Amino acid sequence: MMGQAGFYLWQGDTLKLKVRITAPPIEGRVNAHLIRFPAGVFTILRARIMLASGKKGRSKQLRIEAPARLPDIICGKQN
Repeated sequence: MMGQAGFYLWQGDTLKLKVRITAPPIEGRVNAHLIRFPAGVFTILRARIMLASGKKGRSKQLRIEAPARLPDIICGKQN
């Protein structure tokens, strides 16, 4: 693994969160990591995160059901 997984902001027509993933893009590892990483950040079970779109594409959309907490970057706080 190179680097560290994390959130960063990207602004275009709408505000989106981008996630830096460190898993290799083979055999669904990125999608699995994309579910596992925010589960820890939002303090919820992985079963409450769904890949809503982009299973095979670079751009993905997640549905996060009832997060226990929001990361500082979403709340407007910066480290």
